[in-house]
Amino acid sequence: MRSLVSGVAKHLVVGVDDDFRVRESIERLVESAGFASAVFSSAEAFLLSGRLAEATCLITDLRMPGMDGIELQRRIRLERPDLPIIFITAHPGEEIRQRALAGGAVDFMSKPFEVGDLLGAIRRAAHESSNE
Repeated sequence: MRSLVSGVAKHLVVGVDDDFRVRESIERLVESAGFASAVFSSAEAFLLSGRLAEATCLITDLRMPGMDGIELQRRIRLERPDLPIIFITAHPGEEIRQRALAGGAVDFMSKPFEVGDLLGAIRRAAHESSNE
């Protein structure tokens, strides 16, 4: 599902990260690429926002206070099993990477991530969502 912005359908890319600087970076990158964005400081805030249904792609941190990214992924899969999820983390471990990918993540990146890599992953996810 896409948001209607200024009469043009736009993909909504959601970012969830407890670090303000990362949220700000995601928001700027997403909007500079022509996508609509919504950022949240916690998984709980995102789930309570009512924006899950319209999200085209989710970018989430792995480790956050409260609900972590893996639990967020598990909960999202109950309602939106098709939603592309990209993990970004400062704590990349092979075991957790495999758990995220096994849960359906489309990408798993280490912080600091390359802007071009994240943008490419977002574009692939938006393209996949458009084909559904």
